[in-house]
Amino acid sequence: MVTSLLSDKLLDILFEKQDDFIGIYDLVEGRYIRVNEAGIRMLGFPSEQAFLADPARSRSLRDQPSDSEYYKKWVSHILLDGHDEELIQIERQNGQTFWGQVTTTTFVSHDHPYALVRLTDQERLHTAERELEHSVQRYQSVFSNATIGIIVCDERGKIISANQLAEVLFGYTPGELEMLTIEQLVPRDISRYHERLRQSFNTDPQVRAMGHNRDLHAQRKDGSVFPVEISLSYFRLENELYAVAYIIDITLKKETERQLRAHSEHINRLNTDLEQKVADRTHALLTTLEQLEKSKDELAKALAAERELSEFKSRFVSMASHEFRTPLTVVMTSVALIERYTQTDHQAQRQKHLDRIRASVNHLNDILEEFLSVDKLEEGKVEARPAEVNITALIDDTVADMQNLLKPEQTIRTDLSCYDSIWLDPSLLRKIMVNLLSNAVKYSGSGSVVTVRATCTDRQLTITVADQGVGISKEDQTHLFERFFRAQNVTDVSGTGLGLHIVGRYVELMRGQVSLTSELNQGTTVTLTFPY
Repeated sequence: MVTSLLSDKLLDILFEKQDDFIGIYDLVEGRYIRVNEAGIRMLGFPSEQAFLADPARSRSLRDQPSDSEYYKKWVSHILLDGHDEELIQIERQNGQTFWGQVTTTTFVSHDHPYALVRLTDQERLHTAERELEHSVQRYQSVFSNATIGIIVCDERGKIISANQLAEVLFGYTPGELEMLTIEQLVPRDISRYHERLRQSFNTDPQVRAMGHNRDLHAQRKDGSVFPVEISLSYFRLENELYAVAYIIDITLKKETERQLRAHSEHINRLNTDLEQKVADRTHALLTTLEQLEKSKDELAKALAAERELSEFKSRFVSMASHEFRTPLTVVMTSVALIERYTQTDHQAQRQKHLDRIRASVNHLNDILEEFLSVDKLEEGKVEARPAEVNITALIDDTVADMQNLLKPEQTIRTDLSCYDSIWLDPSLLRKIMVNLLSNAVKYSGSGSVVTVRATCTDRQLTITVADQGVGISKEDQTHLFERFFRAQNVTDVSGTGLGLHIVGRYVELMRGQVSLTSELNQGTTVTLTFPY
């Protein structure tokens, strides 16, 4: 019995204080006779009895059965050498496998050979070694087969390793670069400067590109210099700083850039010449177009002026032939009748015709006065001359002067709310009111009412003149302030077509505004506003 061979203390050390699989193997019977609790857990068995009861597991940890030739040779070998170590793949009870280090040591008790078997789980170590191997393979694949030159050097600038392309770029055979310093790969005239740069990098290592805004050059083994682009990175290994340089030969790139610059300069010269030619021709064309446009504008203005003059002439002839014929006919008729009244008792009849002649002459004078007013306005001879004026008194006086023009039972009513004197041109305002009231009376029938309202609020004078006359159509309202224009529904009423035009110009001179609303057969309202 094992208990007779080993003391309780030794069993406690071997079986209870170990984290590895510890088992005693009977080399004669070819089976385990004891396994520690840690080993039972490692193989996934519920108890030692369950493990020992499993004929496959209790006889061997290997896949080989105990009666196989491999197993017999192994027993012979272990009995001969007394010790054996090997890394094998072990299968747990649930079918999972792991790599384990099996150490076997033989001993004899009472002339009976036994083996002390120790199994250490090496799965993590094996996985780490496998990952390390893969990492090394990847590193070799990236480092050796990279399409750019890579050089690794230590803090002193000694080259530790270089890939194949770096050797090709600098013209060295394999292994030669590892015998050089990094300063031997830069042009001689800047090698000392490079040493200071390297020391600065060692003090504050950063992943960055070299040569910001300046060209970098490297030196080959044969002394020739070529342009390069270099990026730097670093890593630390056992407190030692290592710099990694990634080097690209940009000779072809530089030559391409030079050719592109030459082509660009050539194209720029061509573009400059072409732009100058285009600018010259464009200038000549614009000058010609400007002259043509100017001539066109002048011609258009001349044609417009000619048309306007022709239109004015036609309107003037039409108006003059009508407006002058009527009073002149009255004058001629009255003169002829006066000649018949030669007796003293005919004085009443002579006075009647003299009054008609006087009225006709006044009418002609009014027409001429309107022509003269338009002429003065066109020549800029009329100016507003503000003075202190009492609006209520001015309007009342103007309304009083209009009384002799009223038709039977026709009246003019006023509603005036301006009590203080204000500063405006009284002459222009009076002429405006005379024109508006004359139109209101002329185009309204007997018994109608003309209403004049005036308000002074917020430093603004507002005057409205409203009649109950024939009104004005929408189409005619847009032309009312044009010279010689007369609405279509009043062509049989005497008038020059200048009144509202003069009103509009006078209002403009006084920095005011005029507006008009009208409905046919309903009447017309003219509104004036003046700042004061």
